[in-house]
Amino acid sequence: MTRPGSVVAAGALRTVPLAGETTASLIGRAAARYGLPAAGVLRQWTCRNSPARLEGGGVRADAEVVLNEAGRGVLAKLCGVEPAVLARTLPAFTVDDPKISTGREAGLAQARWRAAGTVAGPAAFACRSCTARRTGQTVRAVRYLPRWERVCARHGRWLLDADADQPLEHLDLRGIPEVAAAQRRWSGVARRAGRAGAKPGQVFTLAHAVVARWWDEALHWEREEIWPRRLHQVAGGNAGTELQWWRVVGRDAVVYPEVVAVADALLDPAMAELVWRDSGAGRPRPLPADGAFCRRLGERVGRDWLGPLAAVDYGGPLIAWMGTVIRRRRGKGGPPGWRDDPWRLEREQQPATMAGQLRVLTAEQRSGGSGTSWRATVSAEHRFRIEQLIEEAREQLVELRGVRSGTTAEVARTLLTHLSDSAALIERSLVHTAAAAVSAGVAPQDVAAWSRLPARELAEIITAGQEED
Repeated sequence: MTRPGSVVAAGALRTVPLAGETTASLIGRAAARYGLPAAGVLRQWTCRNSPARLEGGGVRADAEVVLNEAGRGVLAKLCGVEPAVLARTLPAFTVDDPKISTGREAGLAQARWRAAGTVAGPAAFACRSCTARRTGQTVRAVRYLPRWERVCARHGRWLLDADADQPLEHLDLRGIPEVAAAQRRWSGVARRAGRAGAKPGQVFTLAHAVVARWWDEALHWEREEIWPRRLHQVAGGNAGTELQWWRVVGRDAVVYPEVVAVADALLDPAMAELVWRDSGAGRPRPLPADGAFCRRLGERVGRDWLGPLAAVDYGGPLIAWMGTVIRRRRGKGGPPGWRDDPWRLEREQQPATMAGQLRVLTAEQRSGGSGTSWRATVSAEHRFRIEQLIEEAREQLVELRGVRSGTTAEVARTLLTHLSDSAALIERSLVHTAAAAVSAGVAPQDVAAWSRLPARELAEIITAGQEED
């Protein structure tokens, strides 16, 4: 019987790399060629750390391997492929890590584990049918794929992120051809972005953030019919009791056509002109809730009723983009830099990834609602009412600044009147917040503890407040 190490060293079996494949994925497929587990082949290198693991204990699919020069030579021999070919096809193949590429042991074949996202960008599962067609292996593979190239048009599949703790590698798109059509349209949008001096990736990321905000709100949109149909389709016909899970896993595929449409709209000079007019042009005014820009944007995504909802998403990426467009048009953008870049997305505006949302969902299942997203479970109207009450209370308190002179009666009357009014507003905001938390599934005893009220008293207050409203 031949020792595994000698078979691997001989490079007897050729393993063809996929374009954009992760190095770790290629090693796993090479191991499968020899009928060995990946761990057995990885002994060809001295690994200086361990791969990231899922909560259940398995290695994450997006775990990536960075090799030193000697390690690259070992991989080339293992696969029976020239190093130059691997350098062209594997984005991480030529990535250096000083911890293994320098020092006294640099001549040894060494490897370090990293998360793929920190090496060469987002990683997704490859289409198994395409992998079999190109390599002769019907096994799992992972590739670096930007989020705008996740459709396998040949087999009608949406390729899922590889970093999430869930069992699926793809979603079936055969019942929703508009998703594949959107990917075909994206190439034209990307070219238009380049002509406009913008990076296509940044344009897509901003548009995705805008639409992801809408997705969070969509559960409360009575007139939304497109996304529910698509979601149930990718879920196999009916999401059933797993609706929340499917909303996380299916989001990017379901909203993809709207993301491309929004990106196209934001690059349209005519749309920027509508923003300018809505702002009052030469006579500045607050952006209206029924502005022409948001109304037209809603029409471009097939929802003529969406405009007023999009226009009041204060603090969101769409309003931020509109603000930058207006400031640049007025010549008040400030010094050159990122603040003048309409395509820059603030960290707090970036939508949660599938992996992050699944972790939250798992926490929610364990803790009875406390892990859900506030924006996803509390309607925009309810959130707006809470924020409005808090703002009104703040204004009452601000008016007390400097109220220190006058007769005792005058000062006392002013202080007590404003404090009483603000206390009433705060109490109402507390009731609304508590009601929202309980409705979202947070344990009533937790809400009572945070409110510093007995559970029975809190229940009575919430009931009374709901009847009053």
